[in-house]
Amino acid sequence: MMRNPDGSLALDGDLDQPESGRETRWPLIVLVVGALLGCIFSAVSTSDFIQHLDRQVHSIHCSFIPGAGKELGESGCKAVMMSPYSSYFRESLWGGMPVSLWALATFAFLLYRGGLLLWRGKPTRPETLFLLAATALPVLMSLVYGYLSVAKVGETCKVCVGIYVSSAMVFMGAVVAHQKNSAPHDFTPLGGKFALWFVEGVLFVAFLSITYVIFTPSPDAKKALAGCGSLVSGDDPNEVMIPLPSGDGEPAIEVLDPLCPACKAFDERLGTSSLRKRLDLKAVLFPLDPACNWMVTEALHPGACAVSEAMLCAAGLSGTKDQKAAHEVLVWAFKNQEKLRDLAAKDDNAIRSKIESTFPKVKGCLGGTQVKSKLTKSLRWAVANAIPVLTPQLFVGNARMCDEDTDLGLEFTLSNMLSKQGKLARSQKKPGAAKP
Repeated sequence: MMRNPDGSLALDGDLDQPESGRETRWPLIVLVVGALLGCIFSAVSTSDFIQHLDRQVHSIHCSFIPGAGKELGESGCKAVMMSPYSSYFRESLWGGMPVSLWALATFAFLLYRGGLLLWRGKPTRPETLFLLAATALPVLMSLVYGYLSVAKVGETCKVCVGIYVSSAMVFMGAVVAHQKNSAPHDFTPLGGKFALWFVEGVLFVAFLSITYVIFTPSPDAKKALAGCGSLVSGDDPNEVMIPLPSGDGEPAIEVLDPLCPACKAFDERLGTSSLRKRLDLKAVLFPLDPACNWMVTEALHPGACAVSEAMLCAAGLSGTKDQKAAHEVLVWAFKNQEKLRDLAAKDDNAIRSKIESTFPKVKGCLGGTQVKSKLTKSLRWAVANAIPVLTPQLFVGNARMCDEDTDLGLEFTLSNMLSKQGKLARSQKKPGAAKP
């Protein structure tokens, strides 16, 4: 037997489990549980992301319960996943490298480090200090992506919230574990130890990243270069096209409905991409509203005709287009889509009054014979080019980007279509109907 510092006898079990081990046990358990939850939430998010790379439509998990709440259709989780902030390197990699994959690698590393210290039961102060520093990373990224989700995307992803909570758990576990660690201070240089543990973490990230690149679905190389079908003619004899903020590069046409949620999301993705500056972009209005569109049998986006008229009025019905004024109407419509659709569903006159009070410039033009004729010509342009009845659509030159490439594959496909190989592939296509 040996004596403790206070003079009492120390049992053999006390020697095997020093005070520092007992004090850090529960904080490390909290850390391990948080890391495990983080792994599960990150894996669910990554799995949903990978499923959508096969160019098909899939349901998405969106619940605070890991693996539950699978939904087909619009949700906060889908909006976040389709946003430009969900992955990196989108121009060079199909869909990009999902942030959730790096989160999975980080939580897996923290689970390994925390589990190792918990199993050994004798963490040193440098070990808990490094663990504290390592857990600060997911907390920082949670703050960044929480801000982007609310401020930029305007939606909240329940799976992402699960990751944020997991980040808080591992951080708090590491903080308490280090505070309660009564192991002797190690005054030896820590650079070598920290570098070794840091390399271990990097290896976790590198292994999952390389595995992802090797095994994830790849795009259709031909479609990525030449698109799906082409316009019969990209000419605009009736001056129905409205210039959009862009660069002075390749001529491009965006077919949109100002009250279409998918159009809003597409325009935001295109807006955050550097590739927009390589386009000379113009809009063709195609409201999915039977109030003016005879190709639509039900009001998918009520009020879209009124807003489209407002854009044409703001731009000017003849002569030089007022790009800024038309874009102001579009931005306002995108921002208030749900309210405007609800208002129009109750009373079409109410939405027109709302538009005129917000943009006095269009008063006297909105609802007039001249603007209605202009909108009809815009729809007839779509008929003449055999454009499918859906929005959004993007034509680069006269080549139509495939529908399935307008979400996660936008940057990769657009980058390819604008490349030398893409321009050559597009030039070899014969003009014709824009096939879905």
